[in-house]
Amino acid sequence: MTLDGTGISGQLRVVRVLRNGKRRFDPVEKERLIDAALEPGVSVAGLALEHGVNANQLRNWVKLRQDQRAENALTVLPACAASTFIPVVEAAPIARPPATTGRPTSPRVRLKASLPNGVRLELEGADAQALSAMIEALGRCDVPAG
Repeated sequence: MTLDGTGISGQLRVVRVLRNGKRRFDPVEKERLIDAALEPGVSVAGLALEHGVNANQLRNWVKLRQDQRAENALTVLPACAASTFIPVVEAAPIARPPATTGRPTSPRVRLKASLPNGVRLELEGADAQALSAMIEALGRCDVPAG
């Protein structure tokens, strides 16, 4: 396999063939092929065909690489361990015109929360029951005792 201006070309070099027929490829060339398969707009099947590799095998290598990257990106901390406290700021009730029905209504409030994983949540115009349920849901975090 050689490199040219557009990427890689030629057959993937086999360094060993096992008794069962499985082939072991040059690791450097294999990594280059996986890198090329990860480029946007590249046909994995076409790339595999061009380099004498089964398309399913190349797709598996690509998936393994993506899984490794995802594992490296994750932290080792359990969910919510970075901060089990989620600050809740009370906002002033939103002004509403008086209800025309005779039944009493609860004041409407707005909730904004920023979670430790970067997710932002806004709940606007909620009544006290919905607000209470949301705070309870945000407060749930099973951190193992250590």
